[in-house]
Amino acid sequence: MNTQIKNKLPIPPYFNPNKVGEVWRVPYQERAAEAEVWAKQENIKPASLDKTRIALLLIDVQNTFCIPGFELFVGGKSGSGAVDDNRRLCEFIYRNLRIITTVIPTLDTHTTTQIFHPIFWVNDTGEHPTPAATNITPKDIEQGIWKVNPAVAHSITNGDYELLEKHAYYYVKKLTQDGKYPLTVWPYHSMLGGIGHALVSSIEEAIFFHCIARQSQTQFEIKGENPLTENYSILRPEVLEDFEKRPLGQKNMRLIQQLLEFDAVIIGGQAKSHCVAWTIDDLLTEIKLVDATLAQKVYLLEDCTSPVVVPGVVDYTEQADAAFARFAEAGMHIIKSSEVIEI
Repeated sequence: MNTQIKNKLPIPPYFNPNKVGEVWRVPYQERAAEAEVWAKQENIKPASLDKTRIALLLIDVQNTFCIPGFELFVGGKSGSGAVDDNRRLCEFIYRNLRIITTVIPTLDTHTTTQIFHPIFWVNDTGEHPTPAATNITPKDIEQGIWKVNPAVAHSITNGDYELLEKHAYYYVKKLTQDGKYPLTVWPYHSMLGGIGHALVSSIEEAIFFHCIARQSQTQFEIKGENPLTENYSILRPEVLEDFEKRPLGQKNMRLIQQLLEFDAVIIGGQAKSHCVAWTIDDLLTEIKLVDATLAQKVYLLEDCTSPVVVPGVVDYTEQADAAFARFAEAGMHIIKSSEVIEI
């Protein structure tokens, strides 16, 4: 297939790029009416008529990662990374609205007592680890620097503290064995029911506009609810089994199969070094199991994603860039949102 995506649409007049870094209510009914008029005016056909089917996979474009002042704002090297990324992402959605068949936003979804939150761990004096500045390794547990908080066993393992201890140690060790990032204690974030969990308002508005104009249901994908494993990737949790080899989590085979069937998959979102990289890595793994050449139908929006950078604490820029270089070597296309896409 060799389709060149030209004829980019104008951006609707209501879009305000200066509001991308803010939280506000989308006026749904007003936007719906405008989208229907827009579709007629620009001769936009329903997505069901698409001959070339294109998915836009948006990774965790949520307030918690994308709005300055929220829990895990992804500033990248510039300090304003996610805001700038989302401004370009909104413009990409509007300009390419007629060729995007399905928008698939992922939603990182957490509750308080999970293995990567401070409440889960304590030291000898009962203090919790400092979020974003603490990694927990098998050696830390062996030396007693950090241990599972006995009180959380009530909520997670029906009071069986020994069981929870065994799982936590196995989990941290398994991350190391599998070459994953060490267990990072993160600030409470993407909390289910909270403002941080919601999509960025400008992105939500653009997606809603797409849904009405193209008569294509937005497909939301939830990840991260399991208290005993991280879930950077939308396609699978970090660890699939517990210390007794029982299933802990499952691959999202439905979504994997769906993505493999699209003619093209375009990916953007946050953070480049974590949830974006691991999702693409898992997709590449699944592609190689079927047909390595399928990697050529994946397009990565390089200017719509930023790495985790906490000045003076951590900087994952090199890891993110190395991952993207590996994806390109496998056949995936690294593109900018302003480029003409050839599919």
